[in-house]
Amino acid sequence: MDSKFDIPILFLIFNRVDVAQQVFNQIKLIKPKYLFVAADGPRVNNIEDVISTKQTRDIVHQIDWDCEVKTLFRNENLGCGKSVSSAINWFFEQVDMGIILEDDCYPDLSFFPFCSEMLTRFKEDENVFLISGTNLQNGIQRGEGSYYFSNYTLTWGWASWKRAWRNFQFEVTDIDSTFNSDLLNNVFQSNIEKQFWKNKVISTIKLKQNIWDYQWVFSIWKNHGIGISPNVNLITNIGFRNTGSHKFLKDSLREPTIVSSINFPLVHPKKIINRDADYFTFKNTFSHSFSRIFRLIKENGIKSVIKYTITSVLKI
Repeated sequence: MDSKFDIPILFLIFNRVDVAQQVFNQIKLIKPKYLFVAADGPRVNNIEDVISTKQTRDIVHQIDWDCEVKTLFRNENLGCGKSVSSAINWFFEQVDMGIILEDDCYPDLSFFPFCSEMLTRFKEDENVFLISGTNLQNGIQRGEGSYYFSNYTLTWGWASWKRAWRNFQFEVTDIDSTFNSDLLNNVFQSNIEKQFWKNKVISTIKLKQNIWDYQWVFSIWKNHGIGISPNVNLITNIGFRNTGSHKFLKDSLREPTIVSSINFPLVHPKKIINRDADYFTFKNTFSHSFSRIFRLIKENGIKSVIKYTITSVLKI
């Protein structure tokens, strides 16, 4: 069977062969014509990594359809931040638009045609920076469309264009000046929200934590970019476990476990930021609101929440 899905896909992997295999199985079903696979190298003096990274990379040998495959397999470990961002650089040096899937972002099959249609529809729209497959609205329909516009650009399964990614900077030096100006006033709905994100971005970027997505979100905000979120959740993160580079608390509203299919033909809304959706996302999945803290304690136990908080503070 000839492959028909012609939007390039970047598949980001490391050492988790089990989750990577599950995501690859979904990719395999749509038989993309162009598949880019990038892998970070094993960590120093980690024999298990040497074995598991090789096993994970061997997944590409399962490609049995007509497909142009390009790989970026690193010999040294760069860490999540530099490994992922440099892989996306490599991807957009070769394509004008595409889909990015990390090894733990399990997509519903309708995620792919949804991204394809959105990438084509908004290809020339300089304000739209990102198409997300994640919906964190806990089943609440936002507007009458199949998707809504948002200032919260979620990267668990997403798509974008070279024209947008060129604004990304891994090393950011203008955090304070940007947040202290009026540049981001249209992004946030309160000073509390703005101050929260100023502190969050500073603590993760300035203090050299091993991340890339906060730099990306910051780049989108300061360049007046917006994102698209589907009105159903198309991605579930199957990688939440405390054995990798990051530690997690259980958070039911931030970790949707159910994926749904989006209906076609898509219903296209007006290009207006859905403020209700953004407030819900901030309050329930990012902020330190009482309701979120109560939920985290209920789902994890107070001892785990205290331990996580102390560990996070010490890391800073």
